[in-house]
Amino acid sequence: MQATQDTRTLTHTGAMQMLAAAVAKADELGQPQCIVIADASGELIAELRMTGAKFLSRKSARAKALTAASIGAASTQIPESVRPAIAAATDGTVTGLPGGLPIIVNGNLLGGIGVGSGTGAQDIAVAEAALDAIEATR
Repeated sequence: MQATQDTRTLTHTGAMQMLAAAVAKADELGQPQCIVIADASGELIAELRMTGAKFLSRKSARAKALTAASIGAASTQIPESVRPAIAAATDGTVTGLPGGLPIIVNGNLLGGIGVGSGTGAQDIAVAEAALDAIEATR
């Protein structure tokens, strides 16, 4: 077993590119959003609440980003049957709400993005636009 491994990280420059693309998509949709980007260890590296976005959606966007970063998959992959229990066990940090996507580049999990304040489909579309900005896997 190896004692070390090489890792890749999402830089602040990449996070800013993601935010810009997310804001552009949200503007295109006419839906202000809360956007949160976390690294693979769950540390927040970028966050924005667009003017007019619901302030409580910051909490759900954060939970979506952390969930996606933790499980390496969309937040909707949390099974329905465990959502209430896992939300309670993590003080709402894990969620099954749509809008959380992992940030994967060249097979490396770099973190997660969470978007909230619109419909589930709008949240996902904004998150996907952010992933496209850094050529991350959808």
